Amino acid sequence: MRRAEDAERFRALHRDTFADLLRFVERRVPPDEAEDVVSTVFMTAWRRLDELPEDTRPWLFAVARKTMANQTRGWLRRRALDVRLMRVEVQHAPDGAGAAADRVDLAAAWRSLSAADREVLALVAFDGLTAEQAATVLGCRRSTFAMRLSRARTRLQTALDPGGTASTASFSSVFKEQQSWTNA
Repeated sequence: MRRAEDAERFRALHRDTFADLLRFVERRVPPDEAEDVVSTVFMTAWRRLDELPEDTRPWLFAVARKTMANQTRGWLRRRALDVRLMRVEVQHAPDGAGAAADRVDLAAAWRSLSAADREVLALVAFDGLTAEQAATVLGCRRSTFAMRLSRARTRLQTALDPGGTASTASFSSVFKEQQSWTNA
């Protein structure tokens, strides 16, 4: 039986990381399965409470990533349906506002990236991880992650502006402002 200290430590861990972990998982799996993955991650954390590193957030993200990888086969069928629905949604996007057109361009550019590039960008842009933490999630060195991030940014920028036109100037300025992503 666990001590009261362990139970309180686990409650604090859950309270401090649940929302971030849930957002991380929800972007990668159907929303109705996200909480199941998160509960599996916290069950693993509970079992391995004495082995947790000091910075638990990247460790939890890595466990979530591995948990999701174990369930990929069933999710691929549902994801194929999601992709078909996204195509229909993009085709019916309103054509009046420039911002809507930019979002459609960004969504199309995002979908053109490989899954690995999307994951690298998402870890820093959406999950707010440092390069060191993201490298822990992916199981690689910080320098390797920084290189992958740089290449993914370049591919996204190329997908947004393949001909070098000025139509994606707003995206270019956003990416230049985000150069701090690789700083730990």
